[in-house]
Amino acid sequence: MTETIHRAAVLGKPVAHSLSPVIHNAGYAAAGLTGWAYTAIECAESELATLVDGLGPQWAGLSLTMPLKEVALSVATQVSPVAAAVGAANTLVRAIDGWHADNTDIPGMVDALGEVPGGASFTVLGAGGTARAAIAAAARCGAAGVTVVARRPEAVAELRPVAEAVGVPFAGAGWADAAAHATADVVISTVPKGVADSLAAEVAWRPSTVLFDALYDPWPTPLAAAATAAGCRIVSGLDLLLAQAIDQWQQFTGISPAPRAPMRAALFAAALRR
Repeated sequence: MTETIHRAAVLGKPVAHSLSPVIHNAGYAAAGLTGWAYTAIECAESELATLVDGLGPQWAGLSLTMPLKEVALSVATQVSPVAAAVGAANTLVRAIDGWHADNTDIPGMVDALGEVPGGASFTVLGAGGTARAAIAAAARCGAAGVTVVARRPEAVAELRPVAEAVGVPFAGAGWADAAAHATADVVISTVPKGVADSLAAEVAWRPSTVLFDALYDPWPTPLAAAATAAGCRIVSGLDLLLAQAIDQWQQFTGISPAPRAPMRAALFAAALRR
C-alpha cells in the first residue's frame, strides 16, 4: 500500500534562502511523520492565486514570505480575526471549504520578544507586511504606543488603520528621523537586507533597549552588532522564524505541541553552516 504523502511549502520571491524547510522537516522527523514533506517554491504576487488553485488535496499548508503576505488574504476562503485586523497573512491552512489564512508572525513575535514591561514604547522600522505584524505584537505586549518609521509617507499612513484595529496609539516618522526613534524601549526592524545598515553608527543606543531585527541572513546585521556592543538585548530573525514556524507546523499537522527542541536545533545548525 502506498503511503499518503502530505505536502507543505514556503512561498515567496526570492525564497531559495529560506530556512523554513529545515524547521518543518526536522519537526516531521522528530514526530515520526514519515509521510510529510516541506519544500520551497518561488512565487510572485501575480502568481499566487493560480498556484494555490492548482494544488491537490495532499497539500496541507503554505507558509508565505515577502512579497505575499498581503495578497494572501485574497486567495483565502476564511481569514482569522488577527490576520484581518493587520491586513496580512503568513499562513494558509487547507480546510474543507478551501484555504484559511492566519498570521503566526504576531504570536511568534510576542513569543520571541519574551518579557516586555507594560507601557513600553515601540519603534517599527519599515512599513511592509512584517511591520503590520509588529504593530499587533506591540499591542499584545501592552505598548504605550508605536512609531512606524519608513521611507514613504504613504506607506506609513496605510498602517494607521492597523494600529486602530488592534488598539495601540500610532505615530509615523520619516526615514531621516529613524536614528532618533531607535531609542525606544523596543525597536523592531522589518526592513530588507542593507536598508538599516547606515543606522548602526547613527543611533545613540540605550542599554535597556531591546532590538528585534527580523533579518537572519547575514547575521549579525550591522544594526544588531552595534546594539549588542551597546549592551542591548537582541532578538533575531531566527528566533521569529522558529516561533512562527512552530505555530504553522501545529496548524498544518494538527499535532500539538510541536517538537520544539529538535526544530530549534536543526534551524540554528543550518544557520551556522551558512
